[in-house]
Amino acid sequence: MKAPAPGKASSKPAAKTVKKTVAAKKKPAVKAAKKTTAKKGVSKSGKSAAPETPDVWNLRLYVAGQTPRSLTAFSNLKRLCEEHLAGRYDIEVVDLMKNPHLAQSDQIVALPTLVRKLPEPIKRVIGDLSNVEKVMVGIDLELIAKK
Repeated sequence: MKAPAPGKASSKPAAKTVKKTVAAKKKPAVKAAKKTTAKKGVSKSGKSAAPETPDVWNLRLYVAGQTPRSLTAFSNLKRLCEEHLAGRYDIEVVDLMKNPHLAQSDQIVALPTLVRKLPEPIKRVIGDLSNVEKVMVGIDLELIAKK
């Protein structure tokens, strides 16, 4: 059997080398991700710790047009955020009358619905948000209010 020319290499050994290199690079990345993953709200001693306060709360309010209930939900949300998250929140209002396809992404089944995107985990509250205590519990805002 002839040896390949100096500028040409056999395709089979090169393919095996590439696969080994790629596999070798993937394994350390996976191990590093496992080492750095930690449970939220649990300290190293295993006791529950208060979750860290995020820099910005991302809130999305799904409404159906400018109905009285939708307007009430928005004003209640705005007031609640100003009292407890002053300057640390983003509210996105999604009108499902204009963009009905957006309801599927957050699995919206009733309106108005508030979805807390950040901090994770995602939380949902349905209604006009007039019961402040239930809204605060529903989006875990009561932890911030106690501090």
